[in-house]
Amino acid sequence: MKPVVIDTNCLLQIIARRSPYRPIWDAFLAGRFQLCVSNEILEEYQEILEQQITPTIAENVVLLILNQKNVQLVAPYFRMGLITSDPDDNKFVDCAFAAGADYLVSEDSHFSVLHTIPFPHLNLVTLDEFMQTRLVGK
Repeated sequence: MKPVVIDTNCLLQIIARRSPYRPIWDAFLAGRFQLCVSNEILEEYQEILEQQITPTIAENVVLLILNQKNVQLVAPYFRMGLITSDPDDNKFVDCAFAAGADYLVSEDSHFSVLHTIPFPHLNLVTLDEFMQTRLVGK
């Protein structure tokens, strides 16, 4: 099963029922890929979902994620600091590196620096690009 890290803004987009990216969430729930998260990522998911939707929905989404068999809880031991324009985004990079993720899904322009760094090689993709993988069925 392919390991994937999804940043928070993308999570917000994929959980919406009427989103064109909903098939990503459905593919996750169907076990087509492994979602890799760290405690820091889960905390951010919860915080932002609480702000954007409601605390109850935020808690339910995080609990749903944690209860899926295709979730890998990752404890990154390296803090690489590759994203200097928004250091808070490094939690996703560090998790992807520690998990050996096949994809890091983000729409955030701060992540584009990863295209210029030879090591570590992280396969940064947008939601549209991830939708084109065989992991997401339409």
